[in-house]
Amino acid sequence: MRWVISYDIVDDRRRRRLAHILESWGIRVQYSIFECDLTPKDQRSLSGLLQACLDVETDSLRWYPLCNNCLIKVASLGRGVGSVEGRVYYLV
Repeated sequence: MRWVISYDIVDDRRRRRLAHILESWGIRVQYSIFECDLTPKDQRSLSGLLQACLDVETDSLRWYPLCNNCLIKVASLGRGVGSVEGRVYYLV
């Protein structure tokens, strides 16, 4: 399953730590957005690692699943890294 993971972390140190973890599990497609291909076991493991980085009073982390039907419909405008083969790009 492909997951889009986005975050808003207030503290620079926690934000760098969380981004470093995500870089080892997926591809950064925007500054605070990653795409990760994860098995259910991987998703649980990554979730635990990311939860340890968060301050739930000030930070936000969101997971969005992308099914195979949704993956083929993903489009991008402008610059950026693509992680999906067959993605449609509109370069500005």
